Amino acid sequence: MEEYLVPTRDAAAEFVERRSRFIGHIWVTETEAEALERIKSMREKHWDATHNVYAYLIRDGAMRYSDDGEPQGTAGMPVLEVLRRQQLYNVCCVVTRYFGGILLGAGGLVRAYTRAAREAVEAAGISEKRVWTKIGVQCPYHLFDRLRQQTEELGGLVDKADYGAQIDLTIMVPQSAADGYLQRLSELSAGRVQGQVLSQEYRAFAKKP
Repeated sequence: MEEYLVPTRDAAAEFVERRSRFIGHIWVTETEAEALERIKSMREKHWDATHNVYAYLIRDGAMRYSDDGEPQGTAGMPVLEVLRRQQLYNVCCVVTRYFGGILLGAGGLVRAYTRAAREAVEAAGISEKRVWTKIGVQCPYHLFDRLRQQTEELGGLVDKADYGAQIDLTIMVPQSAADGYLQRLSELSAGRVQGQVLSQEYRAFAKKP
C-alpha cells in the first residue's frame, strides 16, 4: 500500500488582513464527494461571506480549485500550492473571506490566501499514512528511554504503555523497518527483551515536528 501524508485532524485558523477577515478550514476527505460536501457546507455556513475559495487533492487523482470571484490566480491556486508543497493528499481546504473595504491587490491576495491555507495546515498537523507493524514489548523501566530513542530513530512511535512490574508497550514501526527494529531490541537488552509482532495496520500517525 502506498505511503502519503494527510492532515492529522480537521482544523481552522483565522486572521484579519487590512480589515478583511480570512478563515482557513481544512479536513481529511477520502473522496472527491466528501470534499465537495465540505465545500457545500462552508458555502451554506458562510453564505454572507464575500468569497469561499477552495482547493482539494484526492489520492485517486481528483484535484480542483476555485477563486470564487477573486481575480484569477490570486486565491484558489495559492491554496492548492500550499497543499502541494506540504505533499498532502485526501485533503480539502476552504478559505472564507469577509471583505473589509480595503483592496489588497493581486500580491496581497496571494499572500493572504497562502497564509490562511498554511495556518490551517499548521493547526491541523500532518500525519503519515502507511503500513505499520504493531509490536508488543515488555520493557524493564531502566531500558525505556533508550528503547524509545531507538524506536524514534527508525521512524516509529510508542502507541500505548501500561505500567506494572515492567512496562507493557505497543510499538508501531514502519513495515520496512520492523525486522531491523526487532534486532535492535535484542541488541539493546543483550537478548533479554524480545518484541512480538502483533499485526500489520494501514493507518495514519502524526509526524513529529
